[in-house]
Amino acid sequence: MDRSWKSLLTLAMLLLPYGWLPKSAQAAEESLFVTRPLTAENSFTSGVEGPASDAQGNIYAVNFARQQTIGRVTPDGKGEVFVELPGTSTGNGIVIGRDGTLFVADYVGHNILRVDPKSRAVSVFAHDDRMNQPNDLALAPSGDVYASDPNWKESTGQVWRASPTGKLSLVATNLGTSNGIEVSPDGKTLYVNESVQRNVWAFTIEPDGSLTRKRLLKKFDTHGFDGMRCDVDGNLYITRHGKGTVVKLSPAGEVLREVDVLGSKPSNLCFGGPDGRTIYVTEVDHRRPVQFRVDRPGLALVRLRPAE
Repeated sequence: MDRSWKSLLTLAMLLLPYGWLPKSAQAAEESLFVTRPLTAENSFTSGVEGPASDAQGNIYAVNFARQQTIGRVTPDGKGEVFVELPGTSTGNGIVIGRDGTLFVADYVGHNILRVDPKSRAVSVFAHDDRMNQPNDLALAPSGDVYASDPNWKESTGQVWRASPTGKLSLVATNLGTSNGIEVSPDGKTLYVNESVQRNVWAFTIEPDGSLTRKRLLKKFDTHGFDGMRCDVDGNLYITRHGKGTVVKLSPAGEVLREVDVLGSKPSNLCFGGPDGRTIYVTEVDHRRPVQFRVDRPGLALVRLRPAE
């Protein structure tokens, strides 16, 4: 084998674990965008939500086996109760920090909770009495946590920012039912969707974490939204509650594809797997997570891995 071919082979072996081979090569190795169950039916309650994957590929989702828990599921589908939440606290969206800390939206206690990954101790990271019911979370490169905060009764919503120390500020008001939320790969744009109004909005994130320049990325005519996450190219994957699909949306708002997820009520999703190219979707009809492979890694998993 000559030197040029050896160099190409070495490069391919380095890029393969991260899913950064050309799309044609990736597609040849497996079936993409084909959904299959991760766990048995009824492993979770009808409140199944979350989910988030740690750097080791474990998936965390709320209400495993019973309400007020956080479950941990291995990539081969074996689940356990990871923590019991205190008092009346009940989880919804989850994000995981670089150090493995779990941040959990507690919609009953009006909190953002923090769970230590080693001791499993649960504490209140942020709280404000003006919160409606924190729903979903997004983590910025700065360490700021953004929380969607809908008022379902009034079909309105808002967005909060929690600093790395837990200091809260209200950064967006006068929204519809704010639900799914995500930060772009460059950390400069915050995406927020509205479940009832079926809008996807984009905001500019200023250096101080505040939001400006609200603009409409995409409006859908039917079916609601729930969670959403970005891949490394900035494409948004959004659950379409009631339609039973996940839609892939480009940064320009173009619908690229839709994936059936084996149930009509997908609630949320995350990227995981050893190469960051598995999407896990919490699916309410059958009270379980499902999974499908995609062509590009998820943003969250790339951020979790230590820099080379």
